[in-house]
Amino acid sequence: MRYSDGAQFGEGPLFLKGHGTENDFVILPDPDGELKLTDSRVQALCDRRRGLGADGVLRVVRTAALEDAPDSVPGDVWFMDYRNADGSVAEMCGNGVRVFANYLVHAGLAEPGEIPVGTRAGVRPVVTRADGRVTVDMGPAALFGRSRTAVGKENFPGVAVDLGNPHLACVTEADLDGLDLSSQPPFDPQVFPKGVNIEFVQRTGPGRVRMRVYERGVGETRSCGTGTVAATVAALDADGATTGHRIVDVPGGTVEVEVTEQTSTLTGPAVLVAAGRLDALWWELA
Repeated sequence: MRYSDGAQFGEGPLFLKGHGTENDFVILPDPDGELKLTDSRVQALCDRRRGLGADGVLRVVRTAALEDAPDSVPGDVWFMDYRNADGSVAEMCGNGVRVFANYLVHAGLAEPGEIPVGTRAGVRPVVTRADGRVTVDMGPAALFGRSRTAVGKENFPGVAVDLGNPHLACVTEADLDGLDLSSQPPFDPQVFPKGVNIEFVQRTGPGRVRMRVYERGVGETRSCGTGTVAATVAALDADGATTGHRIVDVPGGTVEVEVTEQTSTLTGPAVLVAAGRLDALWWELA
Protein backbone atom coordinates (compact mmCIF):
# COMPACT_ATOMS: atom_id res chain seq x y z
CA MET A 1 0.00 0.00 0.00
CA ARG A 2 1.26 3.48 -0.89
CA TYR A 3 0.22 6.93 0.25
CA SER A 4 -0.47 9.76 -2.19
CA ASP A 5 3.05 11.14 -1.71
CA GLY A 6 4.56 7.79 -2.69
CA ALA A 7 5.53 6.67 0.80
CA GLN A 8 4.82 3.01 1.44
CA PHE A 9 3.20 1.60 4.54
CA GLY A 10 5.80 -0.09 6.72
CA GLU A 11 8.74 2.06 5.60
CA GLY A 12 9.23 3.54 9.08
CA PRO A 13 11.75 2.49 11.76
CA LEU A 14 12.32 -1.16 12.66
CA PHE A 15 10.89 -2.21 16.02
CA LEU A 16 10.71 -5.28 18.23
CA LYS A 17 8.48 -6.03 21.21
CA GLY A 18 9.76 -7.89 24.26
CA HIS A 19 9.22 -8.34 27.98
CA GLY A 20 10.88 -9.45 31.19
CA THR A 21 8.33 -10.95 33.60
CA GLU A 22 5.67 -9.04 31.64
CA ASN A 23 7.36 -5.66 32.12
CA ASP A 24 7.14 -4.90 28.40
CA PHE A 25 9.18 -2.75 26.04
CA VAL A 26 9.36 -1.48 22.48
CA ILE A 27 12.91 -2.00 21.18
CA LEU A 28 14.18 0.48 18.56
CA PRO A 29 17.44 -0.53 16.83
CA ASP A 30 19.28 2.74 16.08
CA PRO A 31 23.03 1.96 16.02
CA ASP A 32 24.08 5.35 14.59
CA GLY A 33 21.73 7.46 16.71
CA GLU A 34 19.69 8.71 13.74
CA LEU A 35 16.20 8.44 15.25
CA LYS A 36 14.68 11.56 16.76
CA LEU A 37 13.14 10.01 19.87
CA THR A 38 10.89 12.76 21.23
CA ASP A 39 8.75 12.53 24.34
CA SER A 40 5.61 12.51 22.20
CA ARG A 41 6.89 9.61 20.08
CA VAL A 42 7.73 7.58 23.17
CA GLN A 43 4.30 8.31 24.62
CA ALA A 44 2.63 7.28 21.35
CA LEU A 45 4.66 4.07 21.07
CA CYS A 46 3.85 3.08 24.64
CA ASP A 47 0.14 3.92 24.44
CA ARG A 48 -1.84 0.66 24.40
CA ARG A 49 -4.55 2.08 22.14
CA ARG A 50 -2.87 4.46 19.70
CA GLY A 51 0.53 2.75 19.60
CA LEU A 52 2.19 -0.60 20.18
CA GLY A 53 1.75 -0.53 23.95
CA ALA A 54 4.61 -0.86 26.45
CA ASP A 55 5.95 0.23 29.82
CA GLY A 56 8.96 1.83 28.13
CA VAL A 57 11.20 2.14 25.08
CA LEU A 58 14.68 0.64 24.70
CA ARG A 59 16.73 2.38 22.00
CA VAL A 60 19.71 0.28 20.88
CA VAL A 61 22.53 2.68 20.07
CA ARG A 62 26.32 2.75 20.15
CA THR A 63 27.50 4.87 23.07
CA ALA A 64 29.66 6.97 20.73
CA ALA A 65 26.54 8.00 18.80
CA LEU A 66 24.68 9.21 21.90
CA GLU A 67 25.16 12.87 22.77
CA ASP A 68 24.39 12.59 26.48
CA ALA A 69 26.11 9.27 27.26
CA PRO A 70 27.99 9.11 30.59
CA ASP A 71 31.76 9.50 30.34
CA SER A 72 32.15 6.21 32.23
CA VAL A 73 30.71 4.17 29.33
CA PRO A 74 33.16 3.34 26.48
CA GLY A 75 32.13 4.51 23.03
CA ASP A 76 32.10 1.06 21.43
CA VAL A 77 29.67 -0.42 23.99
CA TRP A 78 26.02 -0.92 23.07
CA PHE A 79 23.96 1.57 25.08
CA MET A 80 20.44 1.04 26.43
CA ASP A 81 18.82 4.44 25.96
CA TYR A 82 15.80 3.78 28.17
CA ARG A 83 12.69 5.96 28.25
CA ASN A 84 9.71 5.60 30.57
CA ALA A 85 6.24 5.49 29.03
CA ASP A 86 5.78 9.22 29.68
CA GLY A 87 8.92 10.00 27.65
CA SER A 88 11.17 10.73 30.60
CA VAL A 89 14.70 9.35 30.63
CA ALA A 90 15.50 6.68 33.24
CA GLU A 91 18.90 5.74 34.58
CA MET A 92 18.45 1.97 34.65
CA CYS A 93 15.90 -0.81 34.12
CA GLY A 94 16.66 -4.33 35.35
CA ASN A 95 14.02 -6.05 33.21
CA GLY A 96 14.80 -3.86 30.23
CA VAL A 97 18.52 -4.60 30.27
CA ARG A 98 17.84 -8.35 30.16
CA VAL A 99 15.57 -7.90 27.12
CA PHE A 100 18.15 -5.56 25.59
CA ALA A 101 20.94 -8.15 25.94
CA ASN A 102 18.69 -10.87 24.51
CA TYR A 103 18.07 -8.67 21.47
CA LEU A 104 21.82 -8.07 20.96
CA VAL A 105 22.41 -11.84 20.79
CA HIS A 106 19.31 -12.42 18.64
CA ALA A 107 20.46 -9.74 16.16
CA GLY A 108 24.04 -11.04 16.00
CA LEU A 109 25.39 -7.88 17.62
CA ALA A 110 26.88 -9.80 20.56
CA GLU A 111 27.91 -13.36 21.31
CA PRO A 112 26.00 -15.40 23.93
CA GLY A 113 27.56 -15.21 27.36
CA GLU A 114 28.79 -12.08 29.12
CA ILE A 115 27.90 -8.78 27.44
CA PRO A 116 28.68 -5.25 28.69
CA VAL A 117 25.66 -2.96 28.36
CA GLY A 118 25.91 0.79 28.77
CA THR A 119 23.27 2.58 30.84
CA ARG A 120 22.97 5.99 32.46
CA ALA A 121 23.87 4.24 35.71
CA GLY A 122 27.13 2.98 34.14
CA VAL A 123 28.18 -0.24 32.42
CA ARG A 124 26.21 -3.30 33.53
CA PRO A 125 27.68 -6.78 32.86
CA VAL A 126 24.95 -9.11 31.58
CA VAL A 127 25.14 -12.89 31.09
CA THR A 128 22.72 -14.61 28.68
CA ARG A 129 21.93 -18.28 29.33
CA ALA A 130 20.85 -21.19 27.16
CA ASP A 131 17.60 -21.60 29.15
CA GLY A 132 16.44 -18.10 28.15
CA ARG A 133 17.20 -16.53 31.50
CA VAL A 134 19.57 -13.58 31.83
CA THR A 135 21.65 -12.50 34.82
CA VAL A 136 22.49 -8.82 35.31
CA ASP A 137 25.07 -7.33 37.65
CA MET A 138 22.95 -4.51 39.01
CA GLY A 139 25.76 -2.83 40.94
CA PRO A 140 25.73 -1.96 44.64
CA ALA A 141 22.35 -1.46 46.25
CA ALA A 142 22.85 1.55 48.53
CA LEU A 143 20.50 2.26 51.42
CA PHE A 144 20.35 6.03 51.84
CA GLY A 145 17.65 6.59 54.40
CA ARG A 146 14.10 5.86 55.44
CA SER A 147 10.86 7.41 54.34
CA ARG A 148 7.19 6.55 53.95
CA THR A 149 4.25 6.57 51.61
CA ALA A 150 0.52 5.93 51.87
CA VAL A 151 -2.23 4.15 49.99
CA GLY A 152 -5.69 5.27 50.97
CA LYS A 153 -5.69 5.70 54.75
CA GLU A 154 -2.84 3.27 55.36
CA ASN A 155 0.74 4.47 55.89
CA PHE A 156 3.75 2.43 54.78
CA PRO A 157 7.23 3.06 56.18
CA GLY A 158 10.08 1.93 53.96
CA VAL A 159 13.75 2.14 53.09
CA ALA A 160 15.22 4.40 50.42
CA VAL A 161 17.42 2.41 48.03
CA ASP A 162 19.67 3.70 45.26
CA LEU A 163 20.21 1.32 42.34
CA GLY A 164 21.22 3.98 39.87
CA ASN A 165 17.56 5.00 40.10
CA PRO A 166 15.63 5.79 43.31
CA HIS A 167 13.35 3.38 45.20
CA LEU A 168 11.19 3.37 48.30
CA ALA A 169 10.67 -0.26 49.32
CA CYS A 170 8.08 -0.93 52.02
CA VAL A 171 7.85 -4.29 53.77
CA THR A 172 4.30 -4.81 54.97
CA GLU A 173 1.84 -7.42 56.20
CA ALA A 174 -1.02 -5.64 54.44
CA ASP A 175 -3.03 -7.42 51.75
CA LEU A 176 -1.13 -6.51 48.57
CA ASP A 177 -4.09 -7.43 46.37
CA GLY A 178 -6.20 -4.85 48.15
CA LEU A 179 -3.89 -1.89 47.46
CA ASP A 180 -5.23 0.67 44.99
CA LEU A 181 -2.21 1.62 42.87
CA SER A 182 -4.18 3.32 40.12
CA SER A 183 -2.61 6.66 41.06
CA GLN A 184 0.79 7.84 42.28
CA PRO A 185 1.33 7.13 46.00
CA PRO A 186 2.71 10.21 47.78
CA PHE A 187 6.42 10.54 48.57
CA ASP A 188 8.76 13.04 50.22
CA PRO A 189 10.28 15.24 47.47
CA GLN A 190 13.13 16.23 49.77
CA VAL A 191 14.22 12.57 49.90
CA PHE A 192 13.32 11.86 46.26
CA PRO A 193 13.68 15.13 44.30
CA LYS A 194 13.51 13.33 40.92
CA GLY A 195 10.59 11.07 41.85
CA VAL A 196 10.75 7.46 42.99
CA ASN A 197 9.73 3.89 42.23
CA ILE A 198 7.65 2.55 45.12
CA GLU A 199 7.56 -1.15 46.06
CA PHE A 200 5.20 -2.89 48.45
CA VAL A 201 6.82 -6.08 49.72
CA GLN A 202 5.35 -9.05 51.59
CA ARG A 203 7.41 -11.91 53.04
CA THR A 204 5.71 -15.15 51.94
CA GLY A 205 8.13 -17.80 53.20
CA PRO A 206 11.78 -18.53 53.94
CA GLY A 207 13.85 -16.74 51.31
CA ARG A 208 10.82 -15.63 49.31
CA VAL A 209 8.88 -12.36 48.96
CA ARG A 210 6.04 -10.98 46.88
CA MET A 211 6.02 -7.47 45.39
CA ARG A 212 3.79 -4.91 43.69
CA VAL A 213 5.31 -1.73 42.28
CA TYR A 214 4.34 1.75 41.13
CA GLU A 215 7.00 2.88 38.67
CA ARG A 216 8.04 6.49 38.28
CA GLY A 217 6.83 7.84 34.94
CA VAL A 218 4.78 4.73 34.15
CA GLY A 219 2.30 3.66 36.83
CA GLU A 220 1.79 0.18 38.23
CA THR A 221 3.65 -2.41 36.14
CA ARG A 222 3.69 -6.19 36.13
CA SER A 223 7.30 -6.14 37.26
CA CYS A 224 10.27 -3.84 37.87
CA GLY A 225 13.78 -5.30 37.80
CA THR A 226 15.52 -2.69 39.93
CA GLY A 227 12.43 -2.79 42.14
CA THR A 228 12.90 -6.50 42.86
CA VAL A 229 16.44 -5.74 44.05
CA ALA A 230 15.14 -2.90 46.23
CA ALA A 231 12.47 -5.26 47.58
CA THR A 232 15.16 -7.79 48.46
CA VAL A 233 17.23 -5.12 50.22
CA ALA A 234 14.16 -4.10 52.23
CA ALA A 235 13.31 -7.70 53.13
CA LEU A 236 16.87 -8.35 54.25
CA ASP A 237 16.86 -5.14 56.27
CA ALA A 238 13.62 -6.19 57.96
CA ASP A 239 15.32 -9.47 58.89
CA GLY A 240 18.36 -7.66 60.30
CA ALA A 241 20.63 -8.64 57.38
CA THR A 242 22.52 -6.73 54.71
CA THR A 243 23.32 -9.59 52.31
CA GLY A 244 21.45 -12.62 51.07
CA HIS A 245 19.30 -14.25 48.40
CA ARG A 246 15.58 -13.91 47.74
CA ILE A 247 13.14 -15.31 45.22
CA VAL A 248 10.81 -12.45 44.27
CA ASP A 249 7.32 -13.10 42.91
CA VAL A 250 5.77 -10.27 40.90
CA PRO A 251 2.46 -10.23 39.00
CA GLY A 252 4.34 -11.05 35.79
CA GLY A 253 6.45 -13.96 37.03
CA THR A 254 9.42 -14.78 39.25
CA VAL A 255 13.03 -13.60 39.48
CA GLU A 256 16.00 -14.31 41.73
CA VAL A 257 18.04 -11.63 43.49
CA GLU A 258 21.39 -11.93 45.27
CA VAL A 259 22.74 -9.05 47.37
CA THR A 260 26.40 -9.14 48.43
CA GLU A 261 28.67 -6.62 50.13
CA GLN A 262 30.05 -5.56 46.75
CA THR A 263 27.10 -5.72 44.34
CA SER A 264 23.70 -7.24 43.53
CA THR A 265 22.55 -9.56 40.76
CA LEU A 266 19.16 -10.15 39.15
CA THR A 267 18.29 -13.32 37.21
CA GLY A 268 15.10 -13.78 35.23
CA PRO A 269 13.55 -14.43 31.82
CA ALA A 270 13.85 -12.19 28.76
CA VAL A 271 11.41 -12.75 25.91
CA LEU A 272 11.29 -11.32 22.38
CA VAL A 273 7.70 -11.41 21.11
CA ALA A 274 7.51 -9.79 17.67
CA ALA A 275 9.28 -7.61 15.12
CA GLY A 276 8.16 -5.32 12.31
CA ARG A 277 8.32 -1.82 10.91
CA LEU A 278 6.42 1.24 12.05
CA ASP A 279 4.36 3.09 9.48
CA ALA A 280 6.39 6.04 8.17
CA LEU A 281 3.43 8.45 8.30
CA TRP A 282 2.48 7.36 11.83
CA TRP A 283 6.08 7.93 12.97
CA GLU A 284 6.23 11.33 11.30
CA LEU A 285 3.03 12.50 12.98
CA ALA A 286 3.65 10.89 16.42
